[in-house]
Amino acid sequence: MTATHKVVSHEEWLAARQSLLVREKAFTRAREELAQDRRALPWEAVPQDYVFEGAEGKTSLSAMFGGRSQLVVYHFMFGPNWEAGCPHCSFWADNFNGIVEHLRHRDVTMIAVSRAAYPKLAAYRARMGWTFDWFSSGGTSFNFDYHVSFTPEDMASKQVYYNYAMEDSHSTEREGVSVFVKDEDGRLYHTYSTFARGIDIVNTAYHYLDLVPKGRDEHGRNQFWVHRRDEYDR
Repeated sequence: MTATHKVVSHEEWLAARQSLLVREKAFTRAREELAQDRRALPWEAVPQDYVFEGAEGKTSLSAMFGGRSQLVVYHFMFGPNWEAGCPHCSFWADNFNGIVEHLRHRDVTMIAVSRAAYPKLAAYRARMGWTFDWFSSGGTSFNFDYHVSFTPEDMASKQVYYNYAMEDSHSTEREGVSVFVKDEDGRLYHTYSTFARGIDIVNTAYHYLDLVPKGRDEHGRNQFWVHRRDEYDR
């Protein structure tokens, strides 16, 4: 890698770095404006107070806010017949543990939701050493209503509604993040959802990789290298 990369004096490096800094600052301002526009999106009412299963048994979507007004749901790919969670979603979930307490102190509850039965989720969470709350939506229409799970008929057609377009999903389960809010009267609203590359924003590891010379080093083969954390060759 060193043999093919340009090497310069400190003065030339500093000039190049300062030039890039101008673009970085512009990007930061643009990102902040985009975040404000995201927060300003209109809301839609949640059609029902879905009932999930978690560590303490049945619980409603409303209860999962945990006394806070904002809820972030990570749509974790783990189908009812799967024996383990998606390795790529597991890569994302490895970023969650440490931030949950910080989010709680900003009026945000963060959870994961999958269609697999709760005992499967609990066993996999224990295997991976995670502590964030994870709920099963099996038996509800939640995943289908928020376009991250697809019926056999959907799959047969090879055209499902995902990431705001019709496409071939290639899987009954897909990844995403959805945000909900509860008002003072207990009414629930859906404020935002993002899917596919849109969830990169919640993967801290990718942000670190973007800092180093090789970057993500994927060359168009997104996440080809990703394994569950306990399955890499040591």
